[in-house]
Amino acid sequence: TGAILEPLAHDCVAEAIGYHDSPEVRMDFKRFLTQAMLAVFTITLLGCGSDQPVAEPVIEVTADLPPADGVRMIPVENGRFKVWTRRVGNGDIKVLLLHGGPGGSHDYLVNFADHLVPSGYELYFYDQLGSFRSDKPDDVSLWTVERFLEEVETVRQALGLEDFVLIGQSWGGMLGIEYALKYQEHLKGLVISNMVGSVPLYVEGVNQLRGLMPAEAREILERHEAAKEYANPEYQEILFGQLYSKHLCRLDPWPQAVVDTFDRLNTTIYNHMQGPSEFEVTGTFKDWDRMDDLDKITVPTLLIVGRYDTMRVSDIEEMDRRMPDSSLLICENGSHISNWDDEDAYFTGVLDFLNDLKTATR
Repeated sequence: TGAILEPLAHDCVAEAIGYHDSPEVRMDFKRFLTQAMLAVFTITLLGCGSDQPVAEPVIEVTADLPPADGVRMIPVENGRFKVWTRRVGNGDIKVLLLHGGPGGSHDYLVNFADHLVPSGYELYFYDQLGSFRSDKPDDVSLWTVERFLEEVETVRQALGLEDFVLIGQSWGGMLGIEYALKYQEHLKGLVISNMVGSVPLYVEGVNQLRGLMPAEAREILERHEAAKEYANPEYQEILFGQLYSKHLCRLDPWPQAVVDTFDRLNTTIYNHMQGPSEFEVTGTFKDWDRMDDLDKITVPTLLIVGRYDTMRVSDIEEMDRRMPDSSLLICENGSHISNWDDEDAYFTGVLDFLNDLKTATR
């Protein structure tokens, strides 16, 4: 989001994180988060996803981490580009994480290491092609669901993962569904976190949330959308106050790992595949729908949704009914990023699922 923030925005964030006793600081922090969210969902930013060098942040977790050589750059697309991966922990059951976006990064998933590594699971973080730590080709023909699917398989082969668990969150959940439909013979289990099996169903659900907004707020959205003024501060304020802070992440302030992911979003990929707005999915995956294929996924599957999610709970319940070996976790206090705003319930459910898989192999 740095390309659209005022020059002192980062100072503002540092102050806001340090204290909250000033109304002015609180308001500045809200403005920062509004800008960050808008970067994710509504506009293309100059410089975001660029090749400008940025120091890699430390993964701050309580668990013991492996040496830096846990990082591997894996060739994809016949060696033309490389993607970043990192192994954390050691264990008989390997877990590969697929982050959201598209065009996001793994940063907001780092708390998986806090919970999974101490329980004996081997975890693989991974930034998809075009994402923060991976190569960023200037070629929009690469940004398709099918190509990302084959990238996941390339990464799996390079890491030597077999009989492993795939966890996909949001857009990563869409990729997880696609992977299971084509390559489930390699899977021990699948976790689809905060993702419905149909983009049209998602659009219906998020526009239901829009319908619950005050009439004045809806009028502001409609006026700016008609003019394609997605960057308008008035539009941004409604998005943050009425949608993102209630249904994306309910914590205040947001964890730095969450802010980092949105700050590092490659909006070229996001806008090409999703579209210019949360409410207007016009990109290349706008017609994606796998609801009628879910019965073909036979591996044990955990479905996760937050009670306040942008994904409708009823749609995830329908997925559970259609899948032959699935279980459902509803995070009652969570929203779309429920691994943060309902962390205890989320990881209790994930660990129960993984432990059941471990027990089944003995």
